This record gives sequence, structure tokens and C-alpha cells, in this order.
Amino acid sequence: MNQKKYTLKRLGQTGLVRQTDEARFIINYQEELNPSQFEAASAVKGCFLIIAGAGTGKTRTLVYRVARLIELGHDPNSILLLTFTRKAANEMMKRASMLLDDRCSKIRGGTFHSFANLTLRKYARAIGLDSSFTILDQGDSADVINLIRSQDGFITKEKRFPNKQTLNKVFSLSVNTGKKVEEIIENDYPHFIPLLDKILEINKIFTEYKRRNNLLDYDDLLVYLREFLNKGGPAVKALLAEIKFVMVDEYQDTNHLQSEIVKGLSQYNKNVMVVGDDSQAIYSFRGADFHNIMQFPSLFDDVKIIKLEENYRSHQSILDFANRINDAAVEKYKKDLYSRRGSGQLPNIVAASTENLQSKFIVEKILDLREEGIPLKDIAVLFRSSFFSFDLELELAKANVPFQKFGGMKFVETAHVKDIMAFLRIAINPKDVISWYRVLLLHEGVGPKTAQRILDELATSRITIKAEPDQQPEFKHHKLSPLFYLLYELQKKKYTPSEMVQRVYDYYWDLFKSNYDDWNKRKKDLEIFQNIVENYTSVDTLLSDMAIEPIIESVVDVDATDKEEEYLTLSTIHSAKGLEWHSVFIIHAVEGYFPSARSIESLETLEEERRLMYVASTRAKNNLFITYPMNLYDREAGMTLSKPSRFISDITPDLAEGWLLEEDY
Repeated sequence: MNQKKYTLKRLGQTGLVRQTDEARFIINYQEELNPSQFEAASAVKGCFLIIAGAGTGKTRTLVYRVARLIELGHDPNSILLLTFTRKAANEMMKRASMLLDDRCSKIRGGTFHSFANLTLRKYARAIGLDSSFTILDQGDSADVINLIRSQDGFITKEKRFPNKQTLNKVFSLSVNTGKKVEEIIENDYPHFIPLLDKILEINKIFTEYKRRNNLLDYDDLLVYLREFLNKGGPAVKALLAEIKFVMVDEYQDTNHLQSEIVKGLSQYNKNVMVVGDDSQAIYSFRGADFHNIMQFPSLFDDVKIIKLEENYRSHQSILDFANRINDAAVEKYKKDLYSRRGSGQLPNIVAASTENLQSKFIVEKILDLREEGIPLKDIAVLFRSSFFSFDLELELAKANVPFQKFGGMKFVETAHVKDIMAFLRIAINPKDVISWYRVLLLHEGVGPKTAQRILDELATSRITIKAEPDQQPEFKHHKLSPLFYLLYELQKKKYTPSEMVQRVYDYYWDLFKSNYDDWNKRKKDLEIFQNIVENYTSVDTLLSDMAIEPIIESVVDVDATDKEEEYLTLSTIHSAKGLEWHSVFIIHAVEGYFPSARSIESLETLEEERRLMYVASTRAKNNLFITYPMNLYDREAGMTLSKPSRFISDITPDLAEGWLLEEDY
């Protein structure tokens, strides 16, 4: 006869609590979950922080906890599950329903914004809102801002004014991070500091406009919800009397505002469980605050920390590599991922003499893997920034390897790279009307009508780039004569492709800065383009390679109905979070690129780069390759010797095999 066990647990008041009899449940939780998952899923009252390492079954744990709370007799409506996408919430409720029954679909599940919308509609009067308010999406918000900035003399001909998207981004970041608009302009858009007073005035008018017209944007939903929760009173007590359990997924991605909402939601019942991984906090550019998860134990009472460390995705050798990356983090929750999948092959760190050789190696290795029976869809190439893959895209196209790219723009889609190519195309083919139109519109004072007039003059040979502008009467005092001088020079002189691009850069630089508010972030793309050009001896060949069909067409998502279609994944690390592949390549692991040069300026941004490397390496199940070129082109210094990323420079041979790749002559 089994004797029932009893244990003492400290609650708000100390008392004897009998352990739950597992036989009462439909689901055998202890058998279905590992010990750490079971501890998290069977937690009921109190504050819990679940540190869920990569691939440790975080979603599974949350799903089982929902089912268990319902099996314990708690009303589904008393459980609130907040996620970052509606898809994530729906998937968890669906899985819980399949696990138990339809009661699980009746919990309050959704995003922070959808929950805020429902709550504010119901309790609008308590916060002085009209419940029939209209929600502005991001496009709507930007259009309202544009309406304001176009009036009242904000825009002058003397100084360029930030566009509607930039202003919307700045105002939104300010709300979500708690930082002042002044601070964001100073840090991210210093060239707009002289216009700060006008920017602040637009923000003020924008806020008043929304209030007056009963409009709420996405950020307002969270602002008003926080205000409502902090206000207290009968309406708040009525809401929180219904919500007994608050659960938050991906807590490391919450921003300052969302953290305060979680605090407000649990102010009475104090039953809150947040799940996340401090080592995967990589979205500060969206306003996410890494400190939310680090400070959770000090912001809530008697927090119990439970760590999920058993990884179900990767071989141990990959986890040892990732653990080493994470060990060096300055601020973290100590964890050691382990796997029962076996040790597997050591990760490979491959140094290539040039970027192009790096690309050729990756293409060759991908084709080898495919021959070994690994489908393309189970292979991914990950990178810190979108432009790192430009050279690789060309090599993949040459080898006829289909791919999809996620995060950032494709090479031929980035507006500033399109601009440079338009100059080159005109030099090669002066009748290229599309390229002419693009180049002309870059110039201040040239609109569609003026551009069309110039195109007509080119078509009738009244003006031409085949003769010096000085010899053409139409160019006397003409403001576009420098452009025609450049194009005349490009098609007349015997420049190498590299020299030609350099001449275009010199001319384009001021246009580039005046046409793009975020030129400071885009300028690296131009350097990478120059690096690619170094591989060519003919501009014709360069332009032909850029126009290869797969490069353009691969931007179109593969038709979901075509199950036979196979493609390689190219992705920024940010877009790859939460995904996994059999074999993963992490490219451009070079100081100044990964970590990026700008990130080295502060410990906080440098640490986020480290977490990006951790996220990237933990996407791999069986094979992990980290590659870097030893020589890179710099616009000012020419070809320079690069240093391997600090994240891999001290990796020992027991954690990764090092390889040197040189061209065979």
C-alpha cells in the first residue's frame, strides 16, 4: 500500500499543503515532461520566472501548464496568456485543446495589443475614452503625421525634414522604451538635432489630433491600458477579480511599457508566470528591454526561478559551442544546455582568403550536403545584416541553387544599390529609360514632369552623354550638367568596374545623404557592393549577373501549394529566431561586421551582438559552420586584412575545428 506524502510549503501564510495526487489527472504530466518542465507546468500560485534555453520545449511547457490549471478546476476565463503574435497564442490554445479538451480554447489568449483593445472597449468610460475609438495601423499613423508635417510651415527648402516613416518610428520608440524623443534623435538621427523643436511640436499636434478625433494607434492601446491598470478603482478590481493567472511568453522581448502592464495585471492576485531566455534577447531596435527579464525577480515578490536546460534540437557539440559563447556574457542567468542526441560533429570555423571564396565554399558545401540527402529546405545561411549575403546570392544564382531570403532586402531590391546600378546601366546603355528616370528623380528640383522633358530631349538627341556637356548649348548654367559630365566620363574612359563604381560613389554621396534619412545605416551596403565589384573585370558581366533570373524571382515566396519546390533559406539572425535547420552556416564572423562596428561603442549593444551569435548557433541541429573572409574591401583603405569576430577568436579546438580556405591556382 502506497503511503501518501505530505510536505511543508511556505505560502502567504504558512500551512500544511498536501501534494497533488497525480492520479486525478487525465494527462500523465510526470511522464510527458522532463523534471524541470514538470516543475514549471505544475506551478500554481505565486510568481515564476521560467528561463527556457534554446530548444528546451518552452511552448510544450506552457501548453501543459494551461491544461493542468484547467484540470485542477480553474475557470479557463481566469487564465490570461499573453504572446507576441496571434499565431503563437492560437497555436498554444489549439495544442492545449488537443491535449485535454475544448475548455483550453476558452482561456484569454492573445497579443498585448489585442488584449488591450478588448479591455479598453469594455472599460472605456473608466479611463475617459469613447468605446467606439478607431485604431490606426502604422500606415495610417504615418499618413496622419505626414498631414501635420506638410502644414504649418514645418518643411522649408533650406533644410531636409525627416519623412513620415522616420517620425513615426521615433515617436513609437519613445513611447515603448520610455526614452525622450530628444534622446532618440540625438542617438539615432543626430543630423536632425537642429530640427528638434519642430519634431517635438509635430509629436504634440499628433497626440492632440488623435485624442480629438477618437483615434488610438498601436502604442496608445498599451499606454491607455497601463494608465487604466495603474488608476485602480472598481473597474480595475472587476477585471482583475476575473483574471487569476497571468502567463507571458517570450518575456525577454517585452518593452518597458509591457513590463509595467504585466506588473499592473498581477497587482492583486500576484500569480504571474513569465517564460523567456535572457540569452535570446535580440530585439532592442524594436524597443525590447533586456533588463525586464533580468530584473523580474526584484520587481515581483518571492519569485521562483525554474531553468529548462535539456535541449531537444541539437547535438551536444553544438550546444557546447553555444554554451561557451554564453559563458562570456557579462549579465546572464547561468545555464548549461545539454542533449541526449549524442555528441555529433564539432562545429567548423572556416577562414576564407576573400569574401567571394567564402561564398564559393558555402555553395559547394550546400551542394555536397544535398548529395548526402539533406534537402535544401533543411539548410540555412544566417547573417548579422542583410547585405552580408549579396555576394553569396550571386554565386547561388550561378550554381542554380534556389533560395528564399528573409529579413532585410534582396540585393537588387535595396533602393540605394538600385541607384548605383542605374548609373552603371546608363553608362553601358544610354537608351535605358528606366535607369534614366530613377537617376534624374534623385536630384533636388527634378520631379516627374522635368524628368520626362529631359527624357524627351535625350530621345530626340537634343542632349546626349556621348559629347561633353560644354559642347552642348542646352547645358549652359544647367544644374544637371555635373550628372552629364559624370555619365560622359563613364562611357568615354576605359575605367575598370571598380574605378567606375568609385566615380559613381563620389558623385552619388551627397544625393544618397539627401534622399535617405537612414543613410548612416545604409552606407555599409555600398561598401559591400564595392567588395563584390572587385571580382569583376567587365561591367557588362557585373550587370548581367545582377539580372540573373533566380536573384529577382526568388523574392517571391514559393507557392505553398507546390510541395515539391525546394529552396535554401537565407536569413538575418533576427528573422531566424525560433526556427531550426539540419545544417546552418553563419557567415561574415568578422570584427566590425559581427559584432558590428557601431555595437562596439557600448557594452549593452556589444552584449546583444553576443546573444545574436548564441541564437544563430542554436538554430543548428546537426551541422554548424561559421565562416569569415580574411580580406575585405574598405572604401577608403582598399583591400584590408580582417580580424575574426571576438566571439570565435578564443574558441578552443575541443569546441570547434578550424579550417583555412585558399584558392587553388
